[in-house]
Amino acid sequence: MAHIKRKYIDSHWLVFVFQGAIALLFGCLTLFTADRSPSELVPVIGIFLLALAIVEFANSVYRSYNRHGWVVSTLVAAFDALFGILLLFMTNETMTWHLVMIAGYTLLRGIFELVISVRTTVDPTDRFIWGLCGLCGIVFGIVIFNSGHLANVDFLRFFGAYMMILGVSSLIYSAHNREQQREDKIARSEAARMRAKTNKKSD
Repeated sequence: MAHIKRKYIDSHWLVFVFQGAIALLFGCLTLFTADRSPSELVPVIGIFLLALAIVEFANSVYRSYNRHGWVVSTLVAAFDALFGILLLFMTNETMTWHLVMIAGYTLLRGIFELVISVRTTVDPTDRFIWGLCGLCGIVFGIVIFNSGHLANVDFLRFFGAYMMILGVSSLIYSAHNREQQREDKIARSEAARMRAKTNKKSD
């Protein structure tokens, strides 16, 4: 009998394509824009986080139809939206505030991704990708916290580097996720045929 090996129903693979593309775009913009001040780049990061939040809210709606994991998606979307709005409203604050907000976001997101890696999936590839993103988030969050003595835009470069990693990981995860969904469809179809055959024999 077919056995569906995961207890966690993943998001649609296109969600990770959009998230990966957004993260790569803004990661490149932030990482390679060396002639801009934090006050110019922080609103861009705020818009980027709001874009991620919109994608994740759409994901929560998709998950709600399947009644699996929509609470997690909603929390992620609210988290991204909250920091995005805060950064937009704090554009005129000092660089210290910008550094603390971005470092806090990166660190908290890393912790959240580590929790996802061990609590919501039993697939080893899923765990590795989420765990890698989580560890990178924690490391870069700490690095950003300790980069205040460097040049003005260095902490934004670190954040851009983290976004690049997140973007590439999301694109890799989207391909793996698509394959998982194909395997789930085949497994469920086989399980349904086996149940039908069993019921027919019992009749």
